[in-house]
Amino acid sequence: MYVVLLGAPGAGKGTQADILSQEMGLPHIASGDLFRQAVEKRTEVGLLAKSYMDKGELVPDEIVTKMILDRIAEPDCAAGCVLDGFPRTLRQAQVLDEALKKRGKNIDKAVYVEVPDEELIKRLSGRWLCRACQAPYHMTSSPPRVPGKCDKCGGELYQRSDDREDTVRERLSVFFAQTVPILDYYRKQGKLVKVNGNSEVADVARRIISAIEAPKPP
Repeated sequence: MYVVLLGAPGAGKGTQADILSQEMGLPHIASGDLFRQAVEKRTEVGLLAKSYMDKGELVPDEIVTKMILDRIAEPDCAAGCVLDGFPRTLRQAQVLDEALKKRGKNIDKAVYVEVPDEELIKRLSGRWLCRACQAPYHMTSSPPRVPGKCDKCGGELYQRSDDREDTVRERLSVFFAQTVPILDYYRKQGKLVKVNGNSEVADVARRIISAIEAPKPP
């Protein structure tokens, strides 16, 4: 089974994709992870992608699509996978369908995790990291005991450029402008299911699994 997990930045797609991957025994393919690996290795694609990500912009379709399709072609994806963060544009969705069709496969379900805008902003703009050990914190849900200092090593906390509120709002604007048309694309195919993502992780996971396992209407 090939499943696409859709949702704005901060909707919890990565966490839910991990759970879904374990439940279904399928690889979790996250475009963000693939790009971070490329950035860390300072590959040509990685450096190019970084220039877009640092500004809160989407990486161009041709770069993302090639990286994802190369990953899907690997043997562990023969029985399916959980796609997280891809497709992000209508064109990416169309190219993905075309590539899968050539292999006699197709997307089975597209799950959209819905979270209100203000909740997304609160989730994203509250994230901080330890500069020394990279331990994550959130100013609302998991703040440090001493403001600005890591509980584990005492290191300085900092906020990534793409987690600042102005960049977060730009990321959401880009998402809704370029990604939401995908919902209509999958809806017309009868593959789209919407799930309320504004609750506890376990509750959202149960809704997603139920939605995927539900039979298609006649």
